[in-house]
Amino acid sequence: MEVRKRVSFVLSIFVIAMIVGFTFYEKIIKFLVDALSLQGVNIVFTSPFQFINLAISCGIVIGLIFVFPLIIAQILSFLKPALREKEYRAILVFLPFSIFLFLIGFAFGAFIMKWQIQIFLGRSTALGIGNILDISKLLTQILLTSALMGIGFQFPILLLILMRMKVIKHHQLSKQRPWVYLGSFMFALLLPPDSLLADFVLTLPLVILFEVTLLLNKIFEAKGALEKGSD
Repeated sequence: MEVRKRVSFVLSIFVIAMIVGFTFYEKIIKFLVDALSLQGVNIVFTSPFQFINLAISCGIVIGLIFVFPLIIAQILSFLKPALREKEYRAILVFLPFSIFLFLIGFAFGAFIMKWQIQIFLGRSTALGIGNILDISKLLTQILLTSALMGIGFQFPILLLILMRMKVIKHHQLSKQRPWVYLGSFMFALLLPPDSLLADFVLTLPLVILFEVTLLLNKIFEAKGALEKGSD
C-alpha cells in the first residue's frame, strides 16, 4: 500500500508536468531552436502530424525533469525506517548533489548535440551541400540525449551511497574499472548521436565522474578512520 501510494503520487505529478510541457511545447521548441543556434539549418516538418510527436516529446522530458527530484525524495522517505539515523543523514547529504549532477548532465548532453549540429552545418557549407533536418527527429534526439545524460550523471551518487553503506567496497569497485569504462562507452553508444567522436566525448565525463567517486570515497574513509582514532 505504501509503495502504491508513492508510485501513484509520483505518476500524478509526472502527468501534470507532462500536460504542462505538452501545452507549452511551442515556446519550448522556440527556446531550443534559439539556444541551439539553428539559424542557417533548414529545419522542416515532414508530416502534417509531426507537431504532435514534438509536443509529446516535450511533455515527457518536462515531466522527467520535474519528477526526478520527487522520485529521489520518495525513495529516501520510503527507505528511512530501514536505515539508521547516521546512514539516512549520510544519504540525505547527497540529494542536492544528485539534482545538481542531473542538471549538469542534461546541459552537457544538449551541448554535445549543439556541437554536432554546428559540425554538420560547417561541413555542409564548406562542401556547398544543402542541408535539411527533420525538426521532430532532431529535437526528440536532443531531448532524449540530454535526459539520458542527466540520468547517467547519477551513477557516482549511487556508487557513493552504496560504498558509504558498505554494500560494496572501494577495492572491489576499483578492480572493476575496465568494465565500468566499457559500460560507460556502451551507454554512450546507445545514445542518439551516431558519431564515434561524440560517443567518446559523452563517455569521458562518465569515466571522470567514476574516478572522482573513488577518490571522494577514499577521502571519506580516511576522514572516518581519523575520527575513530581520535575517539
